[in-house]
Amino acid sequence: MSETSETVMAETVGPLLEAEDLSRRFGRTVALDGLSLQISGGEVVAVLGPSGSGKSTLLLCLAGVLAPDDGDVRYRGRSLVAVSDTVRTRLRRDEFGFVFQFGQLVPELTAVDNVSLPLRLAGLRRRDAVGRAHEFLASLGVEDVAEKRAGEMSGGQAQRVAVARALVTRPRVIFADEPTGSLDSINGELVMELLVSTARRQASTVVIVTHEPQIAAYADREIVVRDGRLAHDAVLV
Repeated sequence: MSETSETVMAETVGPLLEAEDLSRRFGRTVALDGLSLQISGGEVVAVLGPSGSGKSTLLLCLAGVLAPDDGDVRYRGRSLVAVSDTVRTRLRRDEFGFVFQFGQLVPELTAVDNVSLPLRLAGLRRRDAVGRAHEFLASLGVEDVAEKRAGEMSGGQAQRVAVARALVTRPRVIFADEPTGSLDSINGELVMELLVSTARRQASTVVIVTHEPQIAAYADREIVVRDGRLAHDAVLV
């Protein structure tokens, strides 16, 4: 039987995501140094740490974008290190959503086309994909920019469109790397409220990399990474 994303996603009992003794180096620089953690389904986890601590590298390893030099990452019980690039690509398309600091919208596409793009790549008919994209734009308060391109939106609007794109496939896991880093505090908190509330309604797990304590406050759990190691792990009340 050939590998498919379905074989990776067989139901399992236990953590949704696991990192075991992860190590990752860039030349002589150690980004991760034997880090281990577990993340349960439905958790909102904030990963904090100073610049260069390894938190973004951790997120990319958990998402199967970067391969660790040593250790393993398991998603729903199966190693992401052991599966093929094709399977990891399908997972990132079908099971994972991503939000980055600067949104990374496709500049040539309108907001509605940006949001509907993951659905189209997954094989949904254009009419259905666009219809769902409009629903998510409306839920995030940016339906009025549906026909605008990134250069015609404010930073806050563009980031909410990026959040809509990450959520529209109803992913099991959303990876957000400094999702409010380019925004002022008001827009940053609005984006976080919309991201977390929508993810909770969809029962999505959220992993947020941030250096801002006020953004981490939206999480259920706070992880601090220093020098590539897990320095602190606490459930937030």
